[in-house]
Amino acid sequence: MRLKVESLIRAKQAEIVAALEEVDGQKFRWDTWDRPNNGGGGTSCVLQNGNVFEKAGVNISVVYGPLHPNAVAKMRADHKSLGTDTKNLSFFAAGLSMVLHPHNPNAPTVHLNYRYFETMKPDGTTNSWWFGGGTDLTPSYLFDEDAIHFHQTLKDACDKHDPEFYPRFKKWCDEYFYIKHRNESRGIGGIFFDDLNDREPEELLDFITSGLDSFIPAYIPIIEKRKNLPYTPEQKDWQQVRRGRYVEFNLVYDRGTAFGLMTPGSRIESILMSLPVTASWYYMHSPKPNSKEEELLKVLQTPKEWV
Repeated sequence: MRLKVESLIRAKQAEIVAALEEVDGQKFRWDTWDRPNNGGGGTSCVLQNGNVFEKAGVNISVVYGPLHPNAVAKMRADHKSLGTDTKNLSFFAAGLSMVLHPHNPNAPTVHLNYRYFETMKPDGTTNSWWFGGGTDLTPSYLFDEDAIHFHQTLKDACDKHDPEFYPRFKKWCDEYFYIKHRNESRGIGGIFFDDLNDREPEELLDFITSGLDSFIPAYIPIIEKRKNLPYTPEQKDWQQVRRGRYVEFNLVYDRGTAFGLMTPGSRIESILMSLPVTASWYYMHSPKPNSKEEELLKVLQTPKEWV
């Protein structure tokens, strides 16, 4: 399973980067890196200050080694399959993580992450395993047709495997990507799941593959439609405010970011790749009544069923 997941994410990284280069017209920078003490490594593909994307990152990592006690303590609350015997655990983790921040405020930010995780006993046998991941859309301006298209594409991918997957993982996404101190969602959602091990590994790998396959048809038509729309300085300011919310979520609540920062030898540049180049925090900022900005905020405060 480790080899199969690694092969999948390497192939999908190349496929997605090629599709995004078609959209942007510029090439990604490829950086291969290694963890200390023969702990694996990864490849970060990043495009900064492109024609369409202010920052775009499509990263893979295949890492392993001892689990730091702080990481174990953090994980136990969220991963019931970890069990109670968590001393001297080693881990293996492989995943693809992507965040795209377009220049144009009419074009949405998108996030995707699919991963496989194992913990191992001192003799090398598996202690626990699970899959996690999903993808979600974060617009600064709401276009209902984009939201419907994005969610329908994800639902179609889920329905190939189980009709209960989409409603279950959509609800999970709405609850996870919630900025509690702002009482609003980070974006308009998508799907999210973690600690998924209730079926055969091969069956779940097929589901993960469908999720990765759905990214290009879910997002590329949206970015092509919105990337060249005209916008005002005021709309750009609003985009910066929404990006500030994105930063707040990632640094305060995101479990993947917290795990990465707690893992010795982690590559900080890759972990913080998800953060935009520019963002703003205005004191006591609120949108004008009956504006497009307020329309978005109302949806973020009360998640919708799009399909």
